[in-house]
Amino acid sequence: MRPLSRRLPTRPPSGRPGVIPRRLTEAGANIAAWAQDYAYALRWQAAGVLGRWDPAHYRAPADPDRSPVVLIPGIYESWTFLLPVAGLLREHGHDVHVVEDLKFNTGTIEEMAELVDAHLRTAGVERCVLVAHSKGGLIGKHLLAHHNRDAGIHGLVAVNTPFSGSQLARLLPLSTIRVFLPHSPELTALTTQQAVNRDIVSIYGRFDPHIPGGSRLEGAHNVQLETRGHFLPLNDPRVHRAILDGIRALTR
Repeated sequence: MRPLSRRLPTRPPSGRPGVIPRRLTEAGANIAAWAQDYAYALRWQAAGVLGRWDPAHYRAPADPDRSPVVLIPGIYESWTFLLPVAGLLREHGHDVHVVEDLKFNTGTIEEMAELVDAHLRTAGVERCVLVAHSKGGLIGKHLLAHHNRDAGIHGLVAVNTPFSGSQLARLLPLSTIRVFLPHSPELTALTTQQAVNRDIVSIYGRFDPHIPGGSRLEGAHNVQLETRGHFLPLNDPRVHRAILDGIRALTR
């Protein structure tokens, strides 16, 4: 009788050893990231509600070598959701503006863009860069396409923005979420504004539970990182470096 070691197969008969374990590992990492993502979101939502944050703390004297930055949060996010990014930018000498009138960003893209535009005009912000998260990136693109008179906005750095929408929007029948349907009128209108894509840096990771299709934007400078999550990357050093690099690229 042959030895047992010679009778047993040494690898799966499929001929592709390790494929299933790798998939399970990837799925496990995504599930863990999903849980961490929501824990992070709850933490910063609570910080925004309970904390007393002064936007003036993030302002800086005018510096010809550092463009002013205007922060635009995502839906259901106040500006305080972007505190890690605000702190980063202030540390690097940028004059950081927040638009408190956006509140929790539940209006239409056009309505929210008008509020940001009003802030730019009232505060006299010129030659700035928009830094946005999620829905904020759609607002930023609308501003570039319709409110960028005299090219006062250098461009947009967007983190995890659903430029092509998200199929998951079908699961929540809320008027505020319909904008994220892949063929919603708002997204369709933005898609036609392709000329401004060259002034957009889109940063996204390998897994985003809210945007399964990813955030790649045709004609933009796309930066895919090894991050996971929709909210958690806002406090990731890799994303912070990409934001700073994006600002530099847009202001050369």
